[in-house]
Amino acid sequence: MRDSIRIIRQGRIVEIDHFSPTETLLDYLRLREGAKGTKEGCNEGDCGACTVVVGELVGDRIRYRPVNACIQFLGAMDGREIITVDDLMQADGTLHPVQKAMVEAHGSQCGFCTPGIVMSLFALYHEEDRDQPPGRQVITDALAGNLCRCTGYRPIVDAATAVMSGPAEDQFVTAMGPTLALLQFLNDKQDVFVGNNQSFFAAPRSIAALAQLYVKHPDATLVAGGTDVGLWITKQFRPVSKLIHVGKVTGLSHVEDVGDALIIGAAATYEDVAPHIATIDPDLGELLRRIGSRQVRSAGTIGGNVANGSPIGDTPPALIALGAAVELVKGEDGRAIPLEDFFIGYGKQDRQPGEFVAGLLVPKLAPDQVFRCYKVSKRFDSDISAVMGAFRFTLKDGVITEARVAFGGMAATPKRAAQAEARLIGAEPAKAASWGAAIEALTEDYAPISDMRASAAYRMETAKALLAKALVETAGAPSSRTRIVGRRESEVV
Repeated sequence: MRDSIRIIRQGRIVEIDHFSPTETLLDYLRLREGAKGTKEGCNEGDCGACTVVVGELVGDRIRYRPVNACIQFLGAMDGREIITVDDLMQADGTLHPVQKAMVEAHGSQCGFCTPGIVMSLFALYHEEDRDQPPGRQVITDALAGNLCRCTGYRPIVDAATAVMSGPAEDQFVTAMGPTLALLQFLNDKQDVFVGNNQSFFAAPRSIAALAQLYVKHPDATLVAGGTDVGLWITKQFRPVSKLIHVGKVTGLSHVEDVGDALIIGAAATYEDVAPHIATIDPDLGELLRRIGSRQVRSAGTIGGNVANGSPIGDTPPALIALGAAVELVKGEDGRAIPLEDFFIGYGKQDRQPGEFVAGLLVPKLAPDQVFRCYKVSKRFDSDISAVMGAFRFTLKDGVITEARVAFGGMAATPKRAAQAEARLIGAEPAKAASWGAAIEALTEDYAPISDMRASAAYRMETAKALLAKALVETAGAPSSRTRIVGRRESEVV
């Protein structure tokens, strides 16, 4: 067991053996290193001013991904390379290609948000799968978590288009071999425990070690990507003295196709899960594309979204509609329950002290089933849902024989619409008159509240409209008629 963490900064290994469990990467960079090019803006992972790039070992290669340093815990960076905007310019004053492109396209703006924009583009610049220049959609997705655009979007996108026209060529590519060797050296597979039994940061490397530690400290806070727990610290100022990071646990980050279902480890990030879950249905891929920003999806996990139990979490309604099950582990024991039974009240889940979410089993669709899910939010990118609706229908000869309808934002938990489901049996999507009663039954299933995101009346009307849209599309209406974005058919250009 190791009592320190080790990170790579500017080509060298830095060992840190004293830090608070909740010290953020941003505070470390600015207050300890004095690397103040990385800015503190919203301090909740929303504005992107604090964006840095993390290099990690994936197999025998390095993967670079952008993260929000303000909500990333320092301890979770163990074994990784941290790159900030301060590291990009070479010693002789030569700008990095991304920086140079921003200057030439007049995309640079104030010094607060430009560093984060540069780092988001740096991560895209080093995208390993970038075998051709990215289009505007890919570029804007990469920038969705950098909210300020004082100069406007066009010059920034122009800069990105110009610099992405060829392969990455910079000092980081030149140093790829030595950096890979350092990352391999740091990958010692040792458990990390920094602190004492009263206050610590821990990063176990096996499910058994995690289970043993959590049984011993059931009052500890588990954290994967930190995209939610980070806000407990920066916004709610919660006192968290024991933090267990699950992101390094072998077996918790895998995504496995077992034929008729996907097994998703609790620590698998949205970014890693997206291409797999999109094979179940394209709406699921579009849903994950709209969860947070690239910075959030690079760190946040579906397991964390489930374990958090938020009534407005995006993935639980979709997973419930698919009939997913959640795997729970406590000590040497494990159990699996339907995901819909996991949520038992606002902020409450069917989880015993010392028990943790280990993974999810997500069934694929049968040939006679169709699926739809829709997210409604005030802002398209990087926003929380006002209403999230998910629907799975089983049909025979155009008649619904089974229905699963689930909503987020409509109750204290993600919840199925039992009354609406019952009245959908026997309905024909092609005949609106046959499912009118199911639409109205939503008023029996839910009693939404009004809050800063939407009024109760808006939520109810929107839920009805989403169910109707799912039925209309199931009947064969092209999504070019029912959607502005996220269309399921390829558009003819």
